[in-house]
Amino acid sequence: MCGFAGYWHKDGKTEAAFAERMVMQLEHRGPDDVGTCLDKSVGLALAHRRLSIIDISPAGHQPMTSPCGRFTLAYNGEIYNHLNLRAELERENGHFNWRGHSDTETLLAALRYWGITGTLGRANGMFAFAVWDRSERQLYLVRDRMGEKPLYYGRSGAAFLFASELKALTVHPQWQGTVDRNALTLYLRHNYIPAPWSIYQGIRKLPPAHFVVIGNGGADIGEPQCYWNLAAVAEAGVAASVDAGDSHMLADELDELLRDAVGRRMAADVPLGAFLSGGYDSTTVVAQMQAQSARPVKTFTIGFYETGYNEAKHAKAVAEHLGTEHTELYVTPAEAMVVIPELPTIWDEPFSDSSQIPTYLVSQLARQQVTVSLSGDGGDELFCGYNRYVLGHRVWRRLSHLPAGLRKTLSFILARTPAGQLERVMGLLPRRLQVSRLGDRLPKLAEVLGHQNGEAFYQSLVSHWKSPAEIVIGSREPETLLGNTARHPNLPGLRERMMYLDAMTYLPDDILTKVDRASMAVSLEARVPLLDHRVVEFAWRVPTALKYRGGQGKWLLREVLYRYVPRELMDRPKMGFGVPIEHWLRGPLREWAEDLLGEKRLREEGFFNPAPIRRMWAEHVSGRRRWHYYLWDVLMFQAWLEYTRSGASVSPDRRALAANL
Repeated sequence: MCGFAGYWHKDGKTEAAFAERMVMQLEHRGPDDVGTCLDKSVGLALAHRRLSIIDISPAGHQPMTSPCGRFTLAYNGEIYNHLNLRAELERENGHFNWRGHSDTETLLAALRYWGITGTLGRANGMFAFAVWDRSERQLYLVRDRMGEKPLYYGRSGAAFLFASELKALTVHPQWQGTVDRNALTLYLRHNYIPAPWSIYQGIRKLPPAHFVVIGNGGADIGEPQCYWNLAAVAEAGVAASVDAGDSHMLADELDELLRDAVGRRMAADVPLGAFLSGGYDSTTVVAQMQAQSARPVKTFTIGFYETGYNEAKHAKAVAEHLGTEHTELYVTPAEAMVVIPELPTIWDEPFSDSSQIPTYLVSQLARQQVTVSLSGDGGDELFCGYNRYVLGHRVWRRLSHLPAGLRKTLSFILARTPAGQLERVMGLLPRRLQVSRLGDRLPKLAEVLGHQNGEAFYQSLVSHWKSPAEIVIGSREPETLLGNTARHPNLPGLRERMMYLDAMTYLPDDILTKVDRASMAVSLEARVPLLDHRVVEFAWRVPTALKYRGGQGKWLLREVLYRYVPRELMDRPKMGFGVPIEHWLRGPLREWAEDLLGEKRLREEGFFNPAPIRRMWAEHVSGRRRWHYYLWDVLMFQAWLEYTRSGASVSPDRRALAANL
């Protein structure tokens, strides 16, 4: 695992110092080696930081140039089938004088002989890379199928810049860095900024499964080209799905496929382990690892003393059954909150999924013993695991039977019903007739009733701020995949469309972004076996009736797991991997948040309309309403803004934290 950066400035000086300064910002992604390559004839520079995983010798040094001198590669990731690709290259082209056994060298040879599309169609892995073609004078930027590895690019000033993380771009002499207010509206809606946008004007994220061709000194930026289309995969999978009665055959196929996907990701020349939460996905991965390992697999779990947020006891029980070498660390609120000042430096742009905190902590724990850790992410999107696929789908199915006019009228009435008055009346009723947190639920019900179709309902479910352009001054919310139904594939129902949309948006831009930045911040490589593209393609061939059965999701995945772990050890309600932000904002983080959300400060900075934010803050602090998701979005932007302007983190006062815990 590595990081790379570069620039193309044909009319300026091509200085190694510029490239070195950029890539030094990525030292955490690659502490083992550093390299630069300049093509002064065109004004292009490539720089690379290396975390040595496969072939830790100097033979894996990057940027790497092909023996013919035509191609130079800077690459971040792992090609898990690179030995198969080597064998195929040798069959087609004869003997190769390989310098070492790194997958970088394999990828470079594949690009030389098969070209971009030929190589990408064969490669099984997670990757982002830049390859310079000296003959054609073209730069190719490429990202893996599911978006496990990041890649930013765009023009700033007179230069074309690109890198694994935004922080590398910000130190180039041509950097301008103007906040994109339209992208900020997307952030408030989703708690992340979806590709292709970034927080900065003119800088884009390359979408998963795409490559882009750059020419003319960085002045010509092509449209991203898709080389693996998940919409087509989903449609073809549904069309070819087998009968739900063939569940045992499908379980056998999934078991074998997962065994191979996990086994390929266990290849490393450095110590390896796995994150283990005790949930179905991570347990499946660890069970498959242990089944293929001659020694106990190293597993890692973070625990919390707050019962509602602690899965460590379940992970420990699973680890004992599988016989792993298990390490758990229970974290106090004060220890968890120490991470908060680091968040803007780690995530580089506003990002407010609060599970970023435990994800960083478990990465930090694992890095003390291993350099590679496998993760169970992806199972929810592929095998129908999220509650919105179950409870959300059930709610919409029932509400959609009501006439549209009646739904609209009920929505209008409920939206204007004073929740405070209803809660006071509710308090006079017998306890068995009371509805808890009615003030939170009425507005949500009013909103749900007002939707015209299932797609709008789904967008509401995955949105934080419902009208973010009203909050961000001088903005317009861009249209995204979620709101453009013309771009949605032809799938049989809302549940399938929700899984597809999550796999295209929430998975790469939230989940995988969270895992990549948290793990790379401590120089740990995280690998995600469930996102092997063969598993993804298989999952879309599985009938929904074998994913959702008996009121529960992940039915087929569970059936495979029960071959390794007793059912009674696993059957329990799903928990999230979160922290009690709701309570922290009313307690130990209150002073820190009040400073960042101050009305005078918000007005002077000029990004947000202070009135709704201040109202939410007052209601949350008083306990009248729960607005922690909305407020955390604003707080993470405010902390990021402070960091980018001053170069220093905004730290909660640790003495205040201790006094309030």
